[in-house]
Amino acid sequence: MNTENEKPGFKLTGWHVFGGFVLGFGVIISVNLFLAFSAVNTFPGLEVKNSYIASQEFDINRARQEALGWQVEGIVEDKLLRVQVRDVHGDPLEVTQIDGIIARRTHERDDYVPTFRFDGTDYLADVDLAPGSWQLRLTLRAPDGTEFQQRHDLCVDEPACMTNG
Repeated sequence: MNTENEKPGFKLTGWHVFGGFVLGFGVIISVNLFLAFSAVNTFPGLEVKNSYIASQEFDINRARQEALGWQVEGIVEDKLLRVQVRDVHGDPLEVTQIDGIIARRTHERDDYVPTFRFDGTDYLADVDLAPGSWQLRLTLRAPDGTEFQQRHDLCVDEPACMTNG
């Protein structure tokens, strides 16, 4: 019975409710897939090829490295990376080989391999890094062939990481 005073309106049916659930869960699943895909694509990758082998050699390598007694520090100031290598007595030390990479922790896009030069006291490299938190991964070689590896957190023109680090 339809009278003239009744207005035709929207009637919520089961199909509408079902469509709302499908749409809502579709958005949630789409966002989760996007975030998972983004996380996997920006992950820098493996640290070592075989973690079991690396774990077996870890203590031996650490003992050799500690026996050198080196103190190594990396600092960035005014677009200049300074790596200080000191012996047991705190004197500057010239190593056989120095390699390094400056990288963000979250992706490889900004990775940078500096070219070092020895100035008689420290190893220097010109760098032009964007502000923020960086990590310097160093590999040094002693005259006897012992490998020395160390990581240093670097903060470039960023107040937040300067106060925390």
